[in-house]
Amino acid sequence: MPKSMNDGEKMRRDEKASRISLILDELFPETPIPLDHGDPYTLLVAVLLSAQSTDKKVNQITPTLFSRASTPEEMCELEVEDIQEIIREIGLAPTKARNILMMAQQLISRHDAKVPVDLEALERLAGVGHKTASVVMVQAFGVPAFPVDTHIHRLASRWGLSKAKNVQQTEKDLKAIFPEEEWHKRHLQFIFFGREYCPARHHDLSECPICSWAASKKRIAEENSG
Repeated sequence: MPKSMNDGEKMRRDEKASRISLILDELFPETPIPLDHGDPYTLLVAVLLSAQSTDKKVNQITPTLFSRASTPEEMCELEVEDIQEIIREIGLAPTKARNILMMAQQLISRHDAKVPVDLEALERLAGVGHKTASVVMVQAFGVPAFPVDTHIHRLASRWGLSKAKNVQQTEKDLKAIFPEEEWHKRHLQFIFFGREYCPARHHDLSECPICSWAASKKRIAEENSG
């Protein structure tokens, strides 16, 4: 929480978060994991692939990939060129193909071919950053986490829940606002709401179910004029 926030500001922010929670619960009472997977390993691969791509596109690609290799051992039997060909329609396919193969090798050599239930260990795997590791921890293992990508960062800023300039601080702010037992649900609800009601571009904040009252008049004017 920013040191400059006084008690009045904190109260207004907490009241805003409560109202946002009610709206999200009404619109998205169910929060299914958007990436198709069968176990922690296939989820890890799918989340890695989703960077700078859409979940829809990833779900179109992964059935073919997982039919060839759904375990680290099977992935290591493929050449990096094989992986790249399968995922060629995904953004950054060459880099992701190399990381997927290297990650499989690391899981075998470091973790007995199992996905570790440890955030720092996950972050040390090829192609796995903090956000990807957090998604796996909460969605595969139920460990409380609030993964924040650029889309959630944008919503938190629009709604006045965070003034952070980076996703790392936004994550800390959102964790401080929402109860730990809600992190998993809120993370997914933010994603679903952003897709359906609050896109990055060509969005009229004054017509949005949340932005219309949560965003400042200055923010609404700035985005609607841009």
